[in-house]
Amino acid sequence: MTDFSKVTKALEGRGYKVKVFATGAEAAAYVDGAIDGASVGIGGSGTVQALGLYEMLEKHNKVIWHWKQEAGEARRAAMTADYYLTSANALAETGEIVNIDGVGNRAASTLFGHKKIFFLVGRNKLAADYESAVWRARNVAAPRRAQQMGRKTPCAANADRCYDCRSAESICCGMATLWRPMGGMEAEVILIDEDLGL
Repeated sequence: MTDFSKVTKALEGRGYKVKVFATGAEAAAYVDGAIDGASVGIGGSGTVQALGLYEMLEKHNKVIWHWKQEAGEARRAAMTADYYLTSANALAETGEIVNIDGVGNRAASTLFGHKKIFFLVGRNKLAADYESAVWRARNVAAPRRAQQMGRKTPCAANADRCYDCRSAESICCGMATLWRPMGGMEAEVILIDEDLGL
């Protein structure tokens, strides 16, 4: 099993609540049980999709996700939901959470607007320190996502690294780093001992 002790200690020291699960199924069941009769926004996340949380939560909540509904309207509505679910492009073992965004809805929602945010993070997203986390977000997660989306960017051709492009199709318009949970918004990090998302 992955040793999450260092990152757990770092996150808790920064003010996050942390839960560790051996499987995605256990993590999904926990989140499904923690949210009931509420509005839930979801950011663009292969991890959330792989866990099947949209389907689970929509049975007893109002769930808003631009991957399932009209994108423009859903992105705006998700930003005012009680709860927000997303992952991270990278999580430093020193406790920093890094996300790169193209439209900005996901990055913005990690900063403001919700009662509580859940970060669902697979073991593959861990990086040794902040610099390594930024490197992973730029050179691993973003190129793979650009390729997945069929973008015509230098990184998407081989999903190999960031070329610091200025392409109109770039999905790397901004980066949000969280050093601590934002004031007024509870944040919980769910660590999962499986490879999930990009």
